[in-house]
Amino acid sequence: MRLTILGGGGFRLPLVYGALLADHAEGRITQVVLHDVDASRLTAIARVLADQAESVPDAPQITVTTDLDEALRGADFVFSAIRVGGLEGRAADERIALAEDVLGQETVGAGGIAYGLRTVPVAVDIARRVARLAPDAWVINFTNPAGLVTEAMARHLGDRVIGICDSPVGLGRRVAHALGADPATVSLDYAGLNHLGWLRGLRLDGRDELPRLLADAELLGSFEEGRLFGADWLQSLGAIPNEYLHYYYFNREAVRAYQEAEQTRGAFLLEQQATFYAEMQRPDTPALATWDRTRAEREATYMAHNREAAGAGERDASDLESGGYEKVALALMRAIAQDRRTTLILNVRNRATLSALDEAAVVEVPCSVDANGARPLPVSPLPLHATGLVCAVKAVEREVLAAADSGSRATAVKAFALHPLVDSVTVARRLVDGYTSVHRSLAYLR
Repeated sequence: MRLTILGGGGFRLPLVYGALLADHAEGRITQVVLHDVDASRLTAIARVLADQAESVPDAPQITVTTDLDEALRGADFVFSAIRVGGLEGRAADERIALAEDVLGQETVGAGGIAYGLRTVPVAVDIARRVARLAPDAWVINFTNPAGLVTEAMARHLGDRVIGICDSPVGLGRRVAHALGADPATVSLDYAGLNHLGWLRGLRLDGRDELPRLLADAELLGSFEEGRLFGADWLQSLGAIPNEYLHYYYFNREAVRAYQEAEQTRGAFLLEQQATFYAEMQRPDTPALATWDRTRAEREATYMAHNREAAGAGERDASDLESGGYEKVALALMRAIAQDRRTTLILNVRNRATLSALDEAAVVEVPCSVDANGARPLPVSPLPLHATGLVCAVKAVEREVLAAADSGSRATAVKAFALHPLVDSVTVARRLVDGYTSVHRSLAYLR
């Protein structure tokens, strides 16, 4: 089978290839096509993959191209992990938002809206090309904001595009370990939108073990989300929020931590990856070792500003291990290609899963996956506070899609102004002015 990876020069790509190398099942991926608009980044990552495959017999064949149509033709699966505007764009998103005293994170708040406005037109073009050149392919979207981008692509690909995220997987793994359970043996009751979901139950041998965790403050303090949110707040919620909800529940503290930091997350990654790709220009650079060292530093500093604001300390060593989106992607591809029924938390069209949203809204919920794709499983209703937040953010996503479709600056302003983390129409207008003055890809807004 042939897998095409869009954003194939991206730094995290070796995680995906590593998962493919470990897969020896029948019907596995045998050919990987890397596409990127940056040929030098493609060359650098291809060197890392070659090192990974050096001692692996029958490793999937790697080809690289900067021609999108060539990359798509003949694909069985298309993995989309593009970054429109690069890390320079992410750093600018953060800087412009923080100057207005609002959050600039790449998937949450003003930064997420700006990133969505840049990305949706490109994602829609990709979806149309896939429909024309590889109509039988399954598209797995990891491009952020993942739920918003998946919904944009679904308008052209229907259920053949599925969004993935590693946050729910990591949350479920940490909670299972806190309870002394094997993550592979538990069933998660999780629902919401991408980066806006709550774990409401964890069933082991038919019993919901989450109440036992919530009743024990010491156990709650033993894993990342417990330290990030605090035991008292988790007990008040009666659920464990996705880590990204820290930006909502502790917004002032998060914004202040970003403003006081020496550099934002985007600026840090921009500097770090510039160093990595520059090193990879030298032919004598040990590719895999250099990448692995850089990745370890990247993972150790993930959400560092939030942990600082919460006094949560450093990340545990167990949270630095692999096991994120690349394994979700592999499990998803295996279930579809080999008709192996499995349950995964994915971003798919709602149908009737969350009653407050319409059928086409992309939600993040447990899904049953087989050769026919992913279908959302029934979930218990969200509590009112969560429903309100989900509906507010989904309304913003719809305005982003409308702005990207129409090119209307007024609609873009509306998207910013309606977001719960942007508290002023005046600020929303200044944000649109700031982002359109910096990002040439937003020139379509009039």
